[in-house]
Amino acid sequence: MRFSTSFVVLTAITSGLALEYHHDHAEEMPFDYVKFPYEQPLYRTSTGEVTANAIFSGITTFAKLPWVQCLTRQQDVPIDIAFLGAPFDTGTSYRPGARFGPSGIRAGSRRLNLYGGYNVPLEANPFTSGHRIVDCGDIPVSPYDSAYAVKQIETGHKSILQRAAFLPMANDSETEEALESFALDGKNHPRIITLGGDHTITLPLLRSINSVYGPISVIHFDSHLDTWKPKVFGGAPSDTAAVNHGTYFWHASQEGLIKNGSSIHGAIRTTLSGLEDYEVDDEVGFQRIEAREIDTLGVDGIIKKIHETVGTRPVYLSIDIDSIDPAFAPATGTPETGGWTTRELRAILRGLDGLQIVSADLVEVAPAYDTNAELTTMAAADVLFEVLTVMTKNPLGKAKARMN
Repeated sequence: MRFSTSFVVLTAITSGLALEYHHDHAEEMPFDYVKFPYEQPLYRTSTGEVTANAIFSGITTFAKLPWVQCLTRQQDVPIDIAFLGAPFDTGTSYRPGARFGPSGIRAGSRRLNLYGGYNVPLEANPFTSGHRIVDCGDIPVSPYDSAYAVKQIETGHKSILQRAAFLPMANDSETEEALESFALDGKNHPRIITLGGDHTITLPLLRSINSVYGPISVIHFDSHLDTWKPKVFGGAPSDTAAVNHGTYFWHASQEGLIKNGSSIHGAIRTTLSGLEDYEVDDEVGFQRIEAREIDTLGVDGIIKKIHETVGTRPVYLSIDIDSIDPAFAPATGTPETGGWTTRELRAILRGLDGLQIVSADLVEVAPAYDTNAELTTMAAADVLFEVLTVMTKNPLGKAKARMN
């Protein structure tokens, strides 16, 4: 009798809970929303209520973008912009952990389009721009052999970059003339935003870029130059050790990957082995904006200098999270105080609107050193939101009138 009474009570409670929490699942984000063409996830019900629980469902891709297995079974799927992880950190000189950067950045991006994804300052929504934007997952990277891992990163990146993009070449937004490709083969190629990983990964990425575009101009936001000669940075006891996150630009210059004179650093505030480090930096082909110059040039002055340096050339964008002051982004391998705020860097990135960014990376996020509030991974995701918006606003290519 006691069992029967308990059963009846339990049934009544369960039924009540079911009635209380019953809702129409069709109003929530469907399980199969990650399909083409990309549609904005249904984060609101028919009555306008926000279903915030939707951002915790499914796998964690960047900004809940569709996951496409670009490196394996879905190599034939054409795309326009791909997020690609490079979980590598065996080239770091101080604090390791950036191999977990790709997963951390994705976690920090979960709520990017929770409220629709419209970028108010840039007056655009990258997620509804018509571009096929996907997350390709991570490149398989060996944690045991850095030389082999560098080859893996180049091969993985190149296998996506060398494909044809989903959208055809666009028309110039000012002249309405058909754009011509910057690529050596004259075709329209996808753009890739790589999630690092320590900064060593930029060398294999530039090798990949070179296979499609030739020597490229570079915009580099970082607290460090990263143009040191291997004998100066690390001592180069072996060929493998000579390639690290402080020497990759020097190697890129030696290989002819960087367009000399039209590349620029921003947020530099490192100590040097001596002033000859600046002489080497000049030889590699970079101009410099020191972090402290934001007090004299201001955000607008920095943006102007970048535009004057790069011009209308195709450009590769590389962002080290340590360009942001560690007060705002502490989780990085080689933190330097005196950096820019998250707001300042985002404003400068928005100022790149109008430039021809062929691809980009964000590196040196090491989540193990982050706060419980995930400040660094959120900052990284927000920074890439600005980059993505700029990319979708500016079709890649050159108008005939500008060719000379």
